[in-house]
Amino acid sequence: MSAHPETIKPAIADRIHERRWMILAVLCLSLVLIVAGNSSLNVALPFIQAALGSTPSQLQWMVDAYSLTFAVLLLPAGALADRFGRKTSLQVGLVVFGLASLAATLSTQNWELIAMRSLTGAGAAFIMPGTLSILTNVFHDPRERQRAIAIWAGFAGLGGAIGPIVSGLLLEHFSWSSVFFISVVIVIIALVAGAFLLPNSSDPDEARLDPIGVLLAVGAVGPLLYGIIEAPEHGWASPTTLTTVAVGLIVLVGFVTWELRNPHPMLDIRLFRVRAFSVGSSTITLQFFAMYGLYFAMAQYLQISHGYSALQAGLAGLPIGVFGMLGAPMSAKFVRRFGHGKVVGVGLLLSAGGLAIMSGVTPTTTFALLFVGFCLMGFGNGQTTAPSTTLIMSSVPRTKSGVGSAVNDLSRELGGALGIAVLGSVMASVYRSKFTGHVGSPELAARVGSTVDSAHAAMAHLSPADAATVHHAVQASFADGFGVAMLVGAAILVANAALVWVRGTSLDPGAGGHAG
Repeated sequence: MSAHPETIKPAIADRIHERRWMILAVLCLSLVLIVAGNSSLNVALPFIQAALGSTPSQLQWMVDAYSLTFAVLLLPAGALADRFGRKTSLQVGLVVFGLASLAATLSTQNWELIAMRSLTGAGAAFIMPGTLSILTNVFHDPRERQRAIAIWAGFAGLGGAIGPIVSGLLLEHFSWSSVFFISVVIVIIALVAGAFLLPNSSDPDEARLDPIGVLLAVGAVGPLLYGIIEAPEHGWASPTTLTTVAVGLIVLVGFVTWELRNPHPMLDIRLFRVRAFSVGSSTITLQFFAMYGLYFAMAQYLQISHGYSALQAGLAGLPIGVFGMLGAPMSAKFVRRFGHGKVVGVGLLLSAGGLAIMSGVTPTTTFALLFVGFCLMGFGNGQTTAPSTTLIMSSVPRTKSGVGSAVNDLSRELGGALGIAVLGSVMASVYRSKFTGHVGSPELAARVGSTVDSAHAAMAHLSPADAATVHHAVQASFADGFGVAMLVGAAILVANAALVWVRGTSLDPGAGGHAG
């Protein structure tokens, strides 16, 4: 049944209320699918390259095609969910995701796999806003909704951590296509469970279509995200980067102007004047700037500087997801006692502390120190993400819960893309600047090149002594780069914590804004 929440028959409403925690379980399963579906691919890339003869650029686009399509379609998908049905949107997204994953297992060409990854991202764009908007419409009690969002956020963090582990286990026994086939199995389970458990709701009178807004949103997010993703490859000051980012910003101005003048906007820009909404969005962006940047850098640091296998690197990062899963539900209790501002501020400082601990790593750093940093980062992420998501959703009318969820998800994607691009660039720059010093010979450093790949390739042609020197230099230089990147991430989180802390109780419901 598709209806406005207030028009649902009492008997149906009672049945939905009784099943609300089972409904949450289905939503969390769908959420883990799309989060893990993205993080798991990184582990499989070497296997795909061996099977399909992929170039580095093609491998990069297998990852980026998903993220780019996902982010570009989030706002339109959220608006369509509000208009035509949130369950309908989620189920359609699952079907698209499942079929694209199945087609990916049959791909024999790189372009086919890239195309299917893009289509998978399109499916994910309809799934993720649906999970949070259905949650918001099922849990009407503010305290229960806060707890449900905390659990939702915990599973989002756990999905990012378990994706590489599941992939690593599958790849030890099966081909690279198994990474995509497992998604098909999960989609079938989520579809069947959702068909019986999930309620449908829509607000056709309130959520009117805004085709011009959709086109402008796509035209703004696409070039912006593309420019950010490609910046490390082309250079931040390159014509390609500057042009695409400039185009995105120009179209963004057009989007804002149109939405302010449109009597029925897809996204009410005035929401950003509400402190809870704007601080929640910016905090999600910067928290995932640090989180995605850490995941990107950590896997390489552990493999390059410590010699971990891909599976070992995935398992090493599990504490981040586990402690995120612990921190998110606990945040609901802390918020009721201390308020959103203090809990979010402390969460950001905990995450920053974890990154600061990791900023002093070397190739010989014990895992115990990294473990402490991972735990602090994960717990801080749980403490931050859940209340920030609640701030966003409590500022949006329930009739616009799909769009509100899309803003939350888009904040994650933009922050994650920025984190990978910026912290990845910092790491690469520090590596290049430190490499010659660690080698100790400018002539030898020039012979092996300024990248990890070129150094490893050159070692096969060097004397044992020179090869050992270069190997040590690669490990030490990459550890230096990882450390500086973590310090930059920590500084950004501390600055964000200061901003949140200053605003304090003005972020709590009742201090302004719309509690939908």
